[in-house]
Amino acid sequence: MIEAPSLATPMLAELDGIAHRFFTRRGGVSGGLYSSLNCGYGSGDSPDNVRENRRRAAESFGRREPDLLTLYQIHSTEVLTVGSGRWTSPGAPKADGMVTDRPDVVLGVMAADCAPVLLADPQARVVGAAHAGWRGALSGVVEATIAAMEKLGARRERVRAAVGPCIGRDSYEVGPEFPAPFLKQDEANDAFFRAAPRAGHFLFDLAGYLSRRIGQAGVAVEATGHDTLAASDDFFSYRRNTLQGVRDYGRGLSAIALED
Repeated sequence: MIEAPSLATPMLAELDGIAHRFFTRRGGVSGGLYSSLNCGYGSGDSPDNVRENRRRAAESFGRREPDLLTLYQIHSTEVLTVGSGRWTSPGAPKADGMVTDRPDVVLGVMAADCAPVLLADPQARVVGAAHAGWRGALSGVVEATIAAMEKLGARRERVRAAVGPCIGRDSYEVGPEFPAPFLKQDEANDAFFRAAPRAGHFLFDLAGYLSRRIGQAGVAVEATGHDTLAASDDFFSYRRNTLQGVRDYGRGLSAIALED
């Protein structure tokens, strides 16, 4: 077994019967700008490389590659409940969240600056995973995921959530139009914006905003605090590549599963 390096949060790591990993970009077989654990078929990487990287990630959960389910992410609030059915990637359904009460599947989300959010209720044995860019975060993709978990028997006062590596507030420059929809939602969201060096622009704290939203939903939450743009050796970053004039990028995987 080839171990793919990953991160874990204490809040989820202490839960019995729950396995979770925020994988770094290390430990895979891809080369070049996809080096090395690129798990996204949506990239221009070799599908064989992606499949092997996904196999390694699934193996770290004691599962096979087909047991690792990911989505065609569209920055929506669509959440799927995973039962006995399976799908393959490429060809995954379009959505940005998944929940399950089955121990034979690994729920995975891709990110390269957006925030992966992993959730678990160990007592109900229900887990969830969400992909939250700013659009999904603002629209409520994590709240939709929590609601889908409740339909499987979870209770939000028992749910624990972790916001994984994403673009950090010192790296995430946004335009002058950006704060308005957040402030319209709640003026207190002003706390997640500060002036950027470029006139009229702002720096946005995506992880902080998400953590506040999750806490307001009645769920305990913590964030890993890693900045995907700044930590180039450990994480893929869409914006970092864009700033360097590179058109494509690798996709990092975060995943959660119920243990047998």
